[in-house]
Amino acid sequence: MSLKGQAYIVGAYEHPTRKAVDRSVAQLHADVAIGALEDAGLSLSDVDGYFCAGDITGWSAPGTGPFSIVEYMGLNLRHLDSTESWGSAYVNHVSHAVQAIAAGKCRVALITLAGRPRAEATRPDLSQGSANDTTESPFESPYRPVVTNMYGMVAKRHMYEYGTTSEQLAWVKVAASHHAQHNPHAMLRNVVTVEDVINSPMITDPLHRLDCCVVSDGGGALVVVHPDVAKSLKRPLVTPIGTGFSVRQLNGGYFDILESGGVKSGAEAFDEAGVTPDDIQYASLYDSFTITVMVQLENLGFCKPGESGKFVSDGGLISGVGKLPVNTDGGGLCSNHPANRGGMTKIIEAVRQLRGEAHPAVQVRDCALALAHGTGGQLGGRHGASTLILERE
Repeated sequence: MSLKGQAYIVGAYEHPTRKAVDRSVAQLHADVAIGALEDAGLSLSDVDGYFCAGDITGWSAPGTGPFSIVEYMGLNLRHLDSTESWGSAYVNHVSHAVQAIAAGKCRVALITLAGRPRAEATRPDLSQGSANDTTESPFESPYRPVVTNMYGMVAKRHMYEYGTTSEQLAWVKVAASHHAQHNPHAMLRNVVTVEDVINSPMITDPLHRLDCCVVSDGGGALVVVHPDVAKSLKRPLVTPIGTGFSVRQLNGGYFDILESGGVKSGAEAFDEAGVTPDDIQYASLYDSFTITVMVQLENLGFCKPGESGKFVSDGGLISGVGKLPVNTDGGGLCSNHPANRGGMTKIIEAVRQLRGEAHPAVQVRDCALALAHGTGGQLGGRHGASTLILERE
């Protein structure tokens, strides 16, 4: 079944807060929900489908998970989906919302993300806990595979395989900073140079501090609706035309550390959409670290394996300069990484670009085809990958 025209994203809202000292997680969910619905010209009473990731981290949905948020916002639902796939969940939820709408399960689907890791001084830890917590803990926890170290190993392997340099990694951050200077809500708005990045403190060889994303509070929301609803709202018609999802597991240790789930999810999305990477005018790529973007560029087919260093160099990702504008809001490297789950903001910026609502300095001219990609978990370890291709009619 072709997704095109089956449903439309008519509302998108990103919370401006980066440190929520006076807002609870439930309030943040409500804030973004109301913001996205107002953007669409709808209200909470119109919502009959709700999509929210699970409560694994304790930040995404407090209490009894989505039930608590449904009650808090007073939603009267016909359909609920709390599929958990970490940072890829919200990209995945758009696909699920389209399918639910096409199947007649709901007509107005609301997707929300919210969290307070910065205010609570907490961080994700995918490796800690007692030996009885998860199936893999007895085998992996003794080696302390913390997130930064895992991504450092991916970057080091890329350097070993392809001769990638720290300077090339730094260009991803430089591009993000060039975009973030135009975003009043970005946590890091100063433009940085390659030298600034490689001279920042080393966190885990070869990744420097500026190769790493920010940690922020806040969140975001999307509203996906039936075509009849969309055409009654007189909002720009942004429709998903291709989606893909993949779970990348470690296969007992026999796996390629430079191959993410994006290889499969991207291929599925492009095949369903009937387009190629060369057709994409703008891309929102998960940027937990600079190496994350480079691996995705290769895995999604924007360049060949080993060529992402050349692809990003000399402003290759800067809007108006490079071949492929990426993360024109500043992304997780400079703007925000709400609740340590950046997939939601990737879709929001893609919607802005397709509507022509991005900042004029970074807006892609006549943008009609955009891609958003989320990674849930960590590269070099088990994770989910979700790819979404959007078109403006």
